[in-house]
Amino acid sequence: MTRSIALMAGVAGVAGAAGLVTLVRPALARRALGLPEAEATLYALRIAGMMLFALGLFLGGFATVFTLATGGAW
Repeated sequence: MTRSIALMAGVAGVAGAAGLVTLVRPALARRALGLPEAEATLYALRIAGMMLFALGLFLGGFATVFTLATGGAW
């Protein structure tokens, strides 16, 4: 179970960071993904960034609660 919690925390960190960057700087993500410069692209990237950040918070919260519930013995 320890590897899965460590993996969950790692995925949470990566998803949260990617989501935060996409949410705050959608132009940077648009250029990196090679998407056209349009208003709809901006909205879609902000929504995707919000969803990735929420995924990071969700997974990170589960990993934290599991670690606290088991007394940190992982």
